[in-house]
Amino acid sequence: MPKKKAHMYAFVQHGVNSHAPGMWRHPKDKVNWDWNRPAYWQHMGRTLERGFFDAIFVADELAPYSNVDGKSDESVKWALQCPVHEPSTIVPIITTATTYLGVGLTLSTAFEHPYSMVRRLSSLDHLSNGRIAWNMVSSYSKSEWDAYGQEMTMRYDRYARMEEYVDLCYKLWRSWEEDAIISDKASGVYADPAKVHEVNHEGTYFKCKGRSFVCRSPQGHPVLWQAGSSDRGRDFAAKHAEAIFAVHPTVERMREYTDDLDRRLVNKFNRRAGSVKRIYGLQTCVADTRAEARDKWERIKSCIPLAGALAWISGHFGPDFTKFKLNDCLQNIEIPGIQGLFESVIHSKGGAPVTVKEGALYYAQGMGMPLACGTAKDIADQMEFYMDEGGADGFMLAATYTPGCFEEFVDYVIPELQRRGRVRTKYRYTTLRENLLEPDDQAQPELKLVKGGRKNSNM
Repeated sequence: MPKKKAHMYAFVQHGVNSHAPGMWRHPKDKVNWDWNRPAYWQHMGRTLERGFFDAIFVADELAPYSNVDGKSDESVKWALQCPVHEPSTIVPIITTATTYLGVGLTLSTAFEHPYSMVRRLSSLDHLSNGRIAWNMVSSYSKSEWDAYGQEMTMRYDRYARMEEYVDLCYKLWRSWEEDAIISDKASGVYADPAKVHEVNHEGTYFKCKGRSFVCRSPQGHPVLWQAGSSDRGRDFAAKHAEAIFAVHPTVERMREYTDDLDRRLVNKFNRRAGSVKRIYGLQTCVADTRAEARDKWERIKSCIPLAGALAWISGHFGPDFTKFKLNDCLQNIEIPGIQGLFESVIHSKGGAPVTVKEGALYYAQGMGMPLACGTAKDIADQMEFYMDEGGADGFMLAATYTPGCFEEFVDYVIPELQRRGRVRTKYRYTTLRENLLEPDDQAQPELKLVKGGRKNSNM
């Protein structure tokens, strides 16, 4: 029976550091590369396309974390997602250096009107020939709200607002019909106004009266991503997403999430089980031997400063963890921040108590993602296990030292996965949606693909 193939993504930020504090200190980090310059991102894109990745996935944070003593000094000091450039600015750089690789953008709905969000994303989808994804977030960090001069809303209010936000985006994306552009030089008529519909939206949170200023893009709209982990977040993801990014430290947690998502898809939103791709976080460290891989991983961990790790989890989860004792039990601390990622930390020892120090250092390795460390065969074995037993449709690889960690994965692990029939050996389509949702040989019934990608059920 044909095997399910993994969809591969690289998890980065447009900054000096990604999701493992201290990696800029590593002797192999960005050797002869400057992340501020286009050549670095062009090389990153070409490397991932050489490995047949679906996309590079760009996370974002809108302001330095200020959870330690109410100030952002620690974020600046330890380069905790700081400095970080605006994520969409590298899209043309990456997509002009590649042909098939997509770019997933994390863009917040908190401080930008849907009209301008649609304009930006549709423009990028045109410029990339249909290779853009949008990771929809609502901004969880108080420092972001402070930076934009706004009062932080309650979590449920943010989801209610995001529901209306996405609904208005749908209206604007579909305001241009596929055949609206006539381009008749003889008559001078470029587009048929009857097929470019005016949106007149008056809701609880937004008003909008006008047509989308950008015509229909190659995908119709970007691929929609979500990372919902709370009960409300899982519902939002099951309703809207085409792919979901989740972090779970064990295969049992992956399977629980997979089964829960399928129940929500079928029972609440009338979508087919398995129709949303489950992309689970994974950290990798590969070498020719297991001993060499272990040594490499110890060197990676040695770059993580404890003070930086404590500030890092403070920024993500809310409390100032520098005020706790290092041996305090993490499970006893209530947090307002990213619920799903916090659960990945407290379950990192299989349910056993996790101290503040243990949790901080574990999370700082790569946001609580499980580690696959060893030879290419070892890592491929672990990935197959997560796919077959955990329900993973693919993996989001957390960065350590860059671009080396991705170069090594592409050179060592991808050929091993290809030999096992677990990763594509060529791209079948040109748009990101088609490559993400390409029919799996085991999937029944087959997903129906249309010109420019699969039409979203919410459109």
